[in-house]
Amino acid sequence: MIYTITLNPAIDLVMEVSQPELGKLNRSEAEEYVVGGKGVNVSTMLARFQLKSISTGFIAGFTGDYIVDAIRSEWIQPEFVQVSGVTRVNVKLRGDQETEINGSGPMVEPKDFERLIDYLKAQLTEDSIVFLTGNVARGLESRHYQEISQVTQVSGGRLVLDTTKNLLKDCLKFKPFVIKPNIHELEEIFERTLDSQASIIAAAHELQAQGAENVLVSMGGEGALLITQDEVYQVDSPHGTVVNSVGAGDSMLAGFMAHYIKTEDYAESLRMGTASGSATAFSMGIAEFEKIQSLANNVVVNQIEE
Repeated sequence: MIYTITLNPAIDLVMEVSQPELGKLNRSEAEEYVVGGKGVNVSTMLARFQLKSISTGFIAGFTGDYIVDAIRSEWIQPEFVQVSGVTRVNVKLRGDQETEINGSGPMVEPKDFERLIDYLKAQLTEDSIVFLTGNVARGLESRHYQEISQVTQVSGGRLVLDTTKNLLKDCLKFKPFVIKPNIHELEEIFERTLDSQASIIAAAHELQAQGAENVLVSMGGEGALLITQDEVYQVDSPHGTVVNSVGAGDSMLAGFMAHYIKTEDYAESLRMGTASGSATAFSMGIAEFEKIQSLANNVVVNQIEE
């Protein structure tokens, strides 16, 4: 079974405001409510590939209820831990520029986290794939992230990790199957500019030496690199008009893993992952499979000799 963990899910309120002005009344030209949080986005994209997943983490209040109702209709099984408070709402203003205001979310108490850990210990097996993505929720620290990673490793399941600098570094010792830093996150990790393909590959190898099995580096419009234990692949992003970049990286990771689960073909999985990420960037929410497939037909994967 596939599990996606979203410690701090959200509802994204996407508002069309052509030229927002601070300190004045701004009127939205259109708005849409999109269920979000990196793990929820991953589950939604997996469903596009006809893969069922269990979505867990923490939810609270009426906004949490909205998320549960929404994902049930997307072939996702919700198994969240209910906590006090209200699940956050993020405001995404789309105009000449894209502006985001993210909510903080509810506080997670120690007893809440123990309920999640107990659930994972009871459910995970060597056949499990666990997506641990995003940042920690209020009340949680790096050690909590590490505990989830350790439970996954002990179960024999595969850990798929997509998170920020220190959280990612702290979890490498649990030998994740895939990590997905974007180029900016990779530069933050190493505190240096990575301005060439060779420097990016070298940085990825350093992360592999610390425990990561495969490193998927997304570079936005510049495409992506996949560094496996034996090979390096490069792909360019397909062309299109960016509508909403929220969830594009999550879609890329989910599309990659969805195809890999079915084929164990790294190159083809990179092609489908790239198409998935771009398709979502060209859509209001998580892209539909038909759009992914149409883009995938024009994505070319190149193997790089080191």
